[in-house]
Amino acid sequence: MPLSLPLPTPRDGDPCRPLLRLNAASVAEAERTLLGCCRCDRWAHRLAAHRPYPDPDSLLAAADEASYDMTHTDIAQALSAEPADHPVTEGPGALAAHTALRAAHAAYEARFGHTFVVCLDDCRPEERVDVALVGLRTRLGHDQDTERAVAAEELRRLARCRLARLLGVAPHAGPAARPCGPAPPGR
Repeated sequence: MPLSLPLPTPRDGDPCRPLLRLNAASVAEAERTLLGCCRCDRWAHRLAAHRPYPDPDSLLAAADEASYDMTHTDIAQALSAEPADHPVTEGPGALAAHTALRAAHAAYEARFGHTFVVCLDDCRPEERVDVALVGLRTRLGHDQDTERAVAAEELRRLARCRLARLLGVAPHAGPAARPCGPAPPGR
């Protein structure tokens, strides 16, 4: 049974409005919304089941905790649903950069059996291809266990950023903040 917490009251332009909608949604509707942030059924169910959240920070903290508790099966489910997006860049060298990026993605998928995930939300658009390439080259040297841990951390960061966008808040307040670039191994 969900805890009864004092909930914020909506005001025009209130950043809590999306949270109020999520709190008021049916379990199925909340899970569908949350699956847009992380395609792990257990993760979405856990967050939906623990509503209501008193504020966006509480939901973001719960999302982090649920991400840290994901099993290998949960991580595999979430990774299998991640799009194989490539950051886009323009200008001199763009074609060569994209060719290198596609080749590195293919090598990564062949080695680890899933798409490469990295959260680039903190990077300026002109940095994204370089950051992704450095991340791919670094992570191709990981063993399976190390890479699973790094991919899980990137999934957590992606879910947090997507959830923050859904709520209309900044994703990187507090201890979960990290500057642009791939996650360090072992987290």
